Amino acid sequence: MAENRHEALGLTGNDVLEMYKTMLLARKIDERMWLLNRSGKIPFVISCQGQEAAQVGAAFALDREKDYALPYYRDMGVVLAFGMTAKDLMLSGFAKAEDPNSGGRQMPGHFGQKKNRIATGSSPVTTQVPHAVGIALAGRMEKKDIVTFVTFGEGSSNQGDFHEGANFASVHKLPVIFMCENNKYAISVPYEKQVACEKISDRAIGYGMPGETVDGNDPLEVYKAVKEAADRGRRGEGPTLIETISYRLTPHSSDDDDRSYRGQDEVAEARKNDPIVSFAAYLKEAGVLTDELEKDILDDIAKTVNEATDYAENAPYAEAESAMKHVYAE
Repeated sequence: MAENRHEALGLTGNDVLEMYKTMLLARKIDERMWLLNRSGKIPFVISCQGQEAAQVGAAFALDREKDYALPYYRDMGVVLAFGMTAKDLMLSGFAKAEDPNSGGRQMPGHFGQKKNRIATGSSPVTTQVPHAVGIALAGRMEKKDIVTFVTFGEGSSNQGDFHEGANFASVHKLPVIFMCENNKYAISVPYEKQVACEKISDRAIGYGMPGETVDGNDPLEVYKAVKEAADRGRRGEGPTLIETISYRLTPHSSDDDDRSYRGQDEVAEARKNDPIVSFAAYLKEAGVLTDELEKDILDDIAKTVNEATDYAENAPYAEAESAMKHVYAE
């Protein structure tokens, strides 16, 4: 019975409503960023569209008061769940001085916010994986009850950083959750041209850790897998590799033309499985969401996104003299 899926996981109606709102906020900020980019107001967008369910389902399964997130560049859903705001993300899009990630120095998608334990990301992909393992090791040495959660695309799972991080975490039984957000395309290369094994999770056995592939369009399925992985980590049983299967609904970034490597009919077909639409349908069936409440939520989010956009557009840029800050010793 649909009604009881979230309750069976120990989630209240309010919990799943918050998950839905976070997914929707990520989508609406992202859609606004594309409009701003196309109208020449912001230089670059890299999207979360199609992956919000996996991101938010996972983040809600963690202890967001003490666990550490090491997100990859699409993880708007993760960072919003961990405490970033629409305003924070818009400040980053406009590269303003108040951007919490880097003071406007970094491209969007390089998330970092110390107060919310979001460790800063880097432009070379997958460097966040060994960092997550290092934070888990530090937590162990300081006898802290923390789990580190790190995400990456399926293309990134072919980088050396992934293999070294996974191996080290397994050998030392560190509480790390490796979550591969498989959106079927590493920039312009389809899955079957990147990886020879059927599933990314098949790689887990080589490191002596459990691996699981779940439906990335179902936030509750992802929540369950990540919750179990976090519990294992806290019990000292080591890391877990989770693969979430979804589809990237946008081009790789605002600089990419995806028509050169995939048919637009394929994208249209994938849109029929939009996780935001299907989760809303589930919530209505479960009696948690009504049409009226949905409209209120949409209005509220539109207001939030408008205010964040206006604020960021009008916020000051960093002083030119600050360009060398955090680069050389002062």
